[in-house]
Amino acid sequence: MTSSTPPAAPPLGLVFTSLLRADFLVFLKHRRALIISMVLPVFLLVSTSSDKATHSFGGAGFIIGLAIAYGLLSTSLIGYALTVARDREKGVFQRLRVTPAPTWTIMTSRLAMQAVANLIIAIVAVIIGSQIHHISPSAAQYALVLGVSILAGAVFLSIGQALVGLVKSADSVQAAARVLFAALILLGLLGQTGALGSFWGSVARWSPVGVVMTLFNGVLNLHAWYSRDTLSLVACLGYIVVFAGIGIRWFQWDAR
Repeated sequence: MTSSTPPAAPPLGLVFTSLLRADFLVFLKHRRALIISMVLPVFLLVSTSSDKATHSFGGAGFIIGLAIAYGLLSTSLIGYALTVARDREKGVFQRLRVTPAPTWTIMTSRLAMQAVANLIIAIVAVIIGSQIHHISPSAAQYALVLGVSILAGAVFLSIGQALVGLVKSADSVQAAARVLFAALILLGLLGQTGALGSFWGSVARWSPVGVVMTLFNGVLNLHAWYSRDTLSLVACLGYIVVFAGIGIRWFQWDAR
């Protein structure tokens, strides 16, 4: 009587790089979505190029921060959440779970590609914004902007993860993401200008978009870093912990 030995599991590094390669090919295939996500940030930067508009938004740093925040919000909340929801309905995650790939590598690979997209948007926005608003960030400030972009992307990705964790249907995720996207846009635009009044202005300043804007303005104006900037950093970390916890706790790998 012979006993069959089960095949050895492939190395974890090979599994992860294979997932990254597959997600990168998908990223290249849908690169048009990335270009579309840059339209709103660039439009915002161009439309606020006047001195009056710059002053009403609190300075060039806040405008550039708002532009980057909207780009990251679009790719993370609408793009990432909707893609995950649709793949779940198509059974992509169910098929991946029967492979030797641990579940954490599946999501980490997708998040890594999303982080790359976020960095591209941030780099384009800060370069165009610096030219339009006539500021000259140092190399250290560019590095800090990229660091804040990673943090801001994590905030919006955690919100997207919470959305697909709480909502199963891809159509419902799409509808909810668009409503949430519009609400956060209005909070960022109108709240920063004071058009919503003192109460909603405070809500807007401490919303996910508001704290991200504050951080971007802080790193672009390091000489004027205040306690509010530090509290915004703490708020970002809090948003990540809360929304990521919700998204991980209630995420389902199948549509049933």
